[in-house]
Amino acid sequence: MSRPTPPAAGSKAASPIGVLIVDDQALVRAGFRMILEIEPDITVAGEAANGAQALELAAQLRPDIVLMDVRMPGMDGIEATRRLQADRPAQSRVVMLTTFDMDEYVFEALQAGASGFLLKDVQPELLVAGIRAVHSGESLLAPSVTRRLIESFLQTPRMVDTAARTRLDALTAREHETLRLLARGLTNSEIATKLYVSETTVKTHVGRVLMKLGLRDRVQAVIYAYETGLISRSSRPNP
Repeated sequence: MSRPTPPAAGSKAASPIGVLIVDDQALVRAGFRMILEIEPDITVAGEAANGAQALELAAQLRPDIVLMDVRMPGMDGIEATRRLQADRPAQSRVVMLTTFDMDEYVFEALQAGASGFLLKDVQPELLVAGIRAVHSGESLLAPSVTRRLIESFLQTPRMVDTAARTRLDALTAREHETLRLLARGLTNSEIATKLYVSETTVKTHVGRVLMKLGLRDRVQAVIYAYETGLISRSSRPNP
């Protein structure tokens, strides 16, 4: 997984990033708490041992980020994420915690509304940087993982969401192409090379695409592109 970019020097959030840690193992929760509590711009808002508890605490605490384990007894992380994201006023971004980089439930979790995922054995500095990245609006998903998810998606025929597809009409030709390349798993740098523009310009295009389509992040944009048929089985991702 690529290393998320930390905040620019001198930048300062108006208030600490509130994080809710959700995992059925107390030792895992304690480990994450120890890592996060030493960061001046992050605060641990609370802990939950399962999805049901996570929903209750999220409603009370309104955390910025929810670190959500995928597999838990009772309500699992995927269902909890789906219900949490249905509560639009909460606006909490979910980062799934998984044991393997290709957990069989990762794509389902992203469809449920997660902004990305981290391995449970992630290095402390990457955990912190990842939380900051997601809080700033980025998705936490390496391009290589995006491509593997796309390959998996293409193996299963799906109905095209024609209603959602009409929203594509709001995009300019360049924004349309940016979304297509983004959905193939290309990084901003790779998209810039393809379109012969700067990375700053690509970031602007991506931002406008997300805004016009009402999408949260790049991960949701990838899913949208496939569900609307913008990228089809014949459009293979880059190797």
